[in-house]
Amino acid sequence: MSTRTQRPGADPFTERTPRVAAARALTRRAGRDKAGRFLVEGAQAVREALAHGRVHELFVTETGSARNAELLDTAAALGVVLSPVTDKAAAGLSETVTPQGVVAVCDLLDRPLADALPAGSRLVAVLVGVSDPGNAGTVTRVADAAGAQAVLFAGDTVDPHNGKCVRASTGSVFHLPLARSRDTAAVFAACRAAGLRLVAADGHAATDLDQAVDAGALSAPTAWVFGSEAHGLPADLLSEMDEVVKVPLHGKAESLNLATAAAVCLYASAREQRR
Repeated sequence: MSTRTQRPGADPFTERTPRVAAARALTRRAGRDKAGRFLVEGAQAVREALAHGRVHELFVTETGSARNAELLDTAAALGVVLSPVTDKAAAGLSETVTPQGVVAVCDLLDRPLADALPAGSRLVAVLVGVSDPGNAGTVTRVADAAGAQAVLFAGDTVDPHNGKCVRASTGSVFHLPLARSRDTAAVFAACRAAGLRLVAADGHAATDLDQAVDAGALSAPTAWVFGSEAHGLPADLLSEMDEVVKVPLHGKAESLNLATAAAVCLYASAREQRR
């Protein structure tokens, strides 16, 4: 174990150590909300967390320490508590099949709706009732890549701090504002107050994305609204949209999955807004 993490005269933490047990509670949403913290796993994600000043403690195994010396030096320079743990303790903090042996405890990232929508926002992704954390994380990554100003989690949508969501975002959860509210109407109202048009993606819409582009409908500031993987947006929410469009399917595929459709839609807006 590297001397930069080893506490003098102390053995690595085990799964029974109170600090490890407290961190393990962060694998559940209730535990995260109560503590105001979440876990970030893996060298790349931890590196992003350190760059944004979010890390309180870093648990590392002997193997994780040996493989990530530079990362640990960065954490130590920032004053992050570095705690060696056994492989079994690290496995209890991990949600992956092959843990990397590097797990950080970080502050929650979400902020109030009003603060998540900066002045002049032109592109925002809104997830409503999305249950799959991999999809939510991938949409966050796509929104980041497309230059969106925020991602909003509305209604009964997965927690953006879910481990799989964080991993699927590949660090993008640290790059742009996130907000979550079970009050979907409040999320829509915040978007409108920020001057954004609400545009929903729906496979049964009468207008397709190409037609919306040709009509100039995507050049204005837009909040793209994406519904659940299985059912999309319910009719009552679709009726509140300024525009509802579908991604055209030119081949034989029956449909696109949520994250793929979101990528097409967000990039269509990004392209139009940069003309």
